Amino acid sequence: MKNSGLITQSYVNTFIKRRKQDIHKGDCGKILIFAGSLGMSGAAVLCARAALRTGAGLVRVSVPEMLFPIVQIGVPEATCISRERLLEDLMQYSAIAIGPGLGVEKQDGLLIRKILETTDKPVILDADGLNLLRDDKDVMKNARADLIITPHPGEAARLLGRKTADINMDRLKSARELAAVTGAITVLKGAGSVVATPEGKTYINTTGNPGIATGGSGDVLTGVITALSGQGLSSESAAKAGVYLHGLAGDLARDLKGEYGLIASDIVSMVPFAIKSILDAQGPLEK
Repeated sequence: MKNSGLITQSYVNTFIKRRKQDIHKGDCGKILIFAGSLGMSGAAVLCARAALRTGAGLVRVSVPEMLFPIVQIGVPEATCISRERLLEDLMQYSAIAIGPGLGVEKQDGLLIRKILETTDKPVILDADGLNLLRDDKDVMKNARADLIITPHPGEAARLLGRKTADINMDRLKSARELAAVTGAITVLKGAGSVVATPEGKTYINTTGNPGIATGGSGDVLTGVITALSGQGLSSESAAKAGVYLHGLAGDLARDLKGEYGLIASDIVSMVPFAIKSILDAQGPLEK
């Protein structure tokens, strides 16, 4: 198909580059992650770890205050901010992730709407972030934010009012329709994740294996894409490079541990090695 392509290492090479010697953390993106709820704090932890392992310079996690100790033990490199202070100075963040383990409280839905209409920075909307807006897709379509959505087939089905089987029957068409309806760069997760643009272009990822079909894997992907967005990649490029790196990290973890026992934390731990393998193939930094 004319408007379709594959996401390969040669493509990712154009965006993942060695860092300059005089870089500082402020150059590497300040990320906000709006995630987590009672019983689901692990999703916020995985997302934050993934963002840091993808090179984010600073990561702040907004969870209910009762979860601060869990997050700060799980990700000591990140800081925490309460839901009550979430909207303070949103423009300081270079990218925002919303949804992993969030829950579906009405108040959180109101906060999401406020974020989308306030910031003009990239926002990556996943999981419950999507569920909270499934009956109000115009909020996404009219967002001031530069939006990326990352539904799995079940979430995609709810957004389009269809059955999951219908989504899987034609994944390219479903991803294109989601992108058109929401106005967002769309990552339809699954075997051969599909990235679609509102203009109708689709791209199929070429990395990944059955082992990454595990709880928390999507939270890791959200962190990876958010970190890349925060480092200056366009939303389309961050989505495509993100699914490739996430899948490559999963492939490296599989090579080390096999597919059966793979967990999301294994994927996180291999993200730096996935990036390193891409940089090593490029050769040394030109002076």
